[in-house]
Amino acid sequence: MNYLDSLNDVQREAVTSIEGPVLIVAGPGSGKTRVLTYRIAHLIKSGVAPWEILSLTFTNKAAREMKSRISSVVGNKADKIWAGTFHSVFAKILRIEAEKIGYPSNFSIYDTQDTQSVISGIVKSMNLDGKVYSSSAIRSRISSAKSQLITPKAYSANEELIAQDRMSKRPRVHEIYKKYVDKCAKAGAMDFDDLLLQLFRLFYQNPDNVLEKYQRKFKHLLVDEFQDTNHLQYAILKKFMDYKLQDGTKDPYTPRNITVVGDDAQSIYAFRGATIDNILDFEKDYKPFGIKVFKLEQNYRSTDHIVQAANEVISNNEKQIPKKIWSNKGDGKKIQLIRTMSDGEEGRRVADLILEQKTRLHLSNSDIAILYRTNAQSRIFEEYLRRQNLNYKIFGGQSFYQRKEVKDLTAYLRLVVNPKDEEALKRVINYPKRGIGKSTVDKIVETANQIGTHMWAAIPHTKLPARASKALSDFMKMINGFSAKLGTLDAFELASTIARKSKIIDILKADNSPEGQSRQENISALLDGIKDFTETDEQIGDIQVDDKSLSSFLQTIALHTDQDEETDESEYITLMSVHAAKGLEFKSVFVVGLEDDLFPSFMSKNDLNGMDEERRLFYVAITRAEELLTLTYSDSRYRFGKMKFQNPSQFLEEISPEHIESFSPIVTKRRAPIDEAPISSGIQGNFSRVQRHAPVLLADPSTFRPSPSSQIEIGMNILHLKFGKGKVTNIDGNNDNRVATIKFEQIGDVEKRIMLKFAKLQIL
Repeated sequence: MNYLDSLNDVQREAVTSIEGPVLIVAGPGSGKTRVLTYRIAHLIKSGVAPWEILSLTFTNKAAREMKSRISSVVGNKADKIWAGTFHSVFAKILRIEAEKIGYPSNFSIYDTQDTQSVISGIVKSMNLDGKVYSSSAIRSRISSAKSQLITPKAYSANEELIAQDRMSKRPRVHEIYKKYVDKCAKAGAMDFDDLLLQLFRLFYQNPDNVLEKYQRKFKHLLVDEFQDTNHLQYAILKKFMDYKLQDGTKDPYTPRNITVVGDDAQSIYAFRGATIDNILDFEKDYKPFGIKVFKLEQNYRSTDHIVQAANEVISNNEKQIPKKIWSNKGDGKKIQLIRTMSDGEEGRRVADLILEQKTRLHLSNSDIAILYRTNAQSRIFEEYLRRQNLNYKIFGGQSFYQRKEVKDLTAYLRLVVNPKDEEALKRVINYPKRGIGKSTVDKIVETANQIGTHMWAAIPHTKLPARASKALSDFMKMINGFSAKLGTLDAFELASTIARKSKIIDILKADNSPEGQSRQENISALLDGIKDFTETDEQIGDIQVDDKSLSSFLQTIALHTDQDEETDESEYITLMSVHAAKGLEFKSVFVVGLEDDLFPSFMSKNDLNGMDEERRLFYVAITRAEELLTLTYSDSRYRFGKMKFQNPSQFLEEISPEHIESFSPIVTKRRAPIDEAPISSGIQGNFSRVQRHAPVLLADPSTFRPSPSSQIEIGMNILHLKFGKGKVTNIDGNNDNRVATIKFEQIGDVEKRIMLKFAKLQIL
């Protein structure tokens, strides 16, 4: 079958309109990846050379999948397409051109930990308070500046930024920024933001011999997930499209063959610097060049109740590209809304319903996901899933490459490739221990600052005691010996030699604990990964990559993204934040903790843009579900160690009752204490405020005498006015936060969690 025959009318037009700028607005589940890959395949079928195509994605995994799909249409030609993440593709260009902007071609790439370590050292050298000038806060500030194309010089001249820093009690951020940039340059290192910023600088400073070279090379530029790009990424894309004539004037006629694919309604990464304005403004920016806009609105994933609920929610946003997604998969089941009295009950109800879905609907664990606004919410669901013997996996844990032993060995590898890399040097200079203490390191740093060089070059010039001097001399000989083998050994051979001769393997083998065994396995896994790297052929665009060097491997792992993590193949229920769930789909989805100040976050309450983003996040959560969607909220939950009363999320009020079933009505202003039962009175308008009916009492008020809450203990039989007789099965919390779990026999042996300081219980 012809690949075009599998497309609907809009998809086919988006694939075959190959000239000029194109905006493809792709709703959730609308076949976005198919359209993008078939568009590239169609370009090749239409005579465009594959190495003239640059396709930018946000994960290496997406790039690999895209190439695999394209190859099913055009065969091996797909291998010659330039496809990868912004950072990986730009890093490859920088490796080739770095010397034009004063960097070595083997520059190091600093990850977040490296960056924060450099910043911590600068803060300390300036005698600033490390708690006020926290490395994570400063790193975020610097990252934000870079993504806005703000250099240290421009930062220090920007009165608004300086005023913001003063308000944050960090008036010297601009000084730290400058020192940080200088240190990275001395160390021959770039952080992730630099891979973008330095590429922009490369193009800006070399318009004729570099920018024009890549403009001519890439005739077609395609960008996936365009709504997640930041200001700097879009500025670079515009550079690629900014053609000039020989006389230096801009060319108004050459087609801007740029295609961007994305969904403004799924722009949820503002905290990483992404700006929704890029996709909102794209049509206006390229209107002079005859832009074509295609809206993929048919949803192939979800049933109609889910799709219509998503439309209703997102329609409340101020900034958006108008569209209305639709489904032909039938109405499906209505959305279940569950109200619980506490977060503990929420965890139990969700676990019970999952068990019911597995039993009654024959869903497997992998069909089910629990999504939450913050990772801290996972604990209670873990607890109840374990009680039900349900296998689960939490996503968002520590990455393999962030584990200490892996970081230690890769620091050695980095230092061997680039001795200027100060963060790598600091990490391994005394690991394994060789008698080089903190004071010695401080003296080396001081000497480096005095003579204006990096730490490695400063070591021979630093006056030290004989013992420390000998240890450093031996260490330098070892590293230099490894470096001498860079040209003769491949990455695996050299890495294995380093792991053995540095004594890292001996140190780990000496630890026979389960943790020690795990660390050994991680080092083994790293070396296995390097072996696989050296034995796997790689082609980037029209270039066959035969570089199996350590430097090439280090670049590969430095550009590794969270979503590239491999998962095991065992059956598990997925627990993850909504941010992490983007791009995934499940037959059954539970979106939990739908309460004001939690979802939407309290940090967005007074910010229109923030509320729009929170609503887009809820939209993403809803549209992960294929067949079953369950929304839950709780009247109370522990937050920051205290029991808090909660109001339902305002987003729930934006869904029409016709799409909802099995719910207790939403009460927007809570009046009852935690020990009152929820009262269902059917659907009341569009989740408007509901009048409460008089409760039915199971105890005689005339003889009921509440006991002091401090006397309530586990195992006691008690009496409650509404729930009748019960037995205390558990108590957790302390003092005013004591919460009792009570099984009430008169209402069917139902367990309820009741906060004792509000409870009226009579000991029997």
